[in-house]
Amino acid sequence: MKSKKLSENIIKTFKSNGFVLLEPDVLLDSDYIIERSGEKFRSSMLTFDSEDGKTMCLRPDLTVASCISFLQKKSSSKIYYSGQAYRRSGNKSKNFINDQLGIEILGSKNQIQDDFKIISTILSSAKKIKRKKILIKVGDISLFKSLINALDMPERWKLRLIRHFWRPSYFEELLKRLEKNTDIDAVTFDSDKKRFYEMKKLDQDKVVAGRSISEILKRFDKKIKDPRSFTDGKKIVKIIASFLKINCKLSELDERLLDFAKKNNLKKNIFKDLKSILNLKRLNQDVNFIANFGRDVEYYTGIVFEVYSGKKEIARGGRYDDLLKSLGANKNIPAVGAAINLKNI
Repeated sequence: MKSKKLSENIIKTFKSNGFVLLEPDVLLDSDYIIERSGEKFRSSMLTFDSEDGKTMCLRPDLTVASCISFLQKKSSSKIYYSGQAYRRSGNKSKNFINDQLGIEILGSKNQIQDDFKIISTILSSAKKIKRKKILIKVGDISLFKSLINALDMPERWKLRLIRHFWRPSYFEELLKRLEKNTDIDAVTFDSDKKRFYEMKKLDQDKVVAGRSISEILKRFDKKIKDPRSFTDGKKIVKIIASFLKINCKLSELDERLLDFAKKNNLKKNIFKDLKSILNLKRLNQDVNFIANFGRDVEYYTGIVFEVYSGKKEIARGGRYDDLLKSLGANKNIPAVGAAINLKNI
């Protein structure tokens, strides 16, 4: 009964802020989701084959499901939902059913206003849920993209780093490759380098697979040095690592970013689009900015946040301006949303 009453109070808050109920479908085409919203969901999906041969899944994410319903039903642009998402987890003790209450602004007309609307509405709901101290963590994927695009390195590297930012382990592997000024992965690089020095001790005129050892070594040498590489990889990695270490109160962010730009000889205005995140100062709430944050969801493009009550995460969300187009819209449709995790209340 307590949980039901809390849910009802949260929904009242959603309605009073202008959000309208949308009930997204429970069953979705799994191939459609994977092709259009990324590989993130593949391993976590609960799938089955339908009678017509399609691979279907229980919705793994209510934001994606809501976006699909929005495109199909042409519903209100300010929606709320109450329901369950179904995902496998590496943790066997973790329930695969996630009860959520969420809100989305789809076709967001004013980024600054709508980002604030989503977070302030969630915050109002959170204050009704818990009496413990509320803390908000925020990041901004767009600031990372601005940094990468401002750095002097080949476009292929910029695209890689931005594309794989949401995959921390692989991203770190990319940084190792970049640091060594090579387009091949670190394991292959080290293996080739070792083999290179072993072959240098052999008879250089000996023929292997139709080529002399000396000819093979010339190819190895090119591969190791990577003619497509550039010489500033180590410096670039140091700058990126320094940015990802930024962790401060929101009130200090402007100064920290200016100091970062100055220390790394970057233009002062590379982080010029800070209005939306700095607008969160109006919340009159503890807000921490963490540059290395919000990287576990592939479709986020801008501000990302989590709301904590004590040590428990009770809500999370962010901006995802590319998702609706990837799901079938004719063009990018700005969007921002968040969900409350009912199991933590």
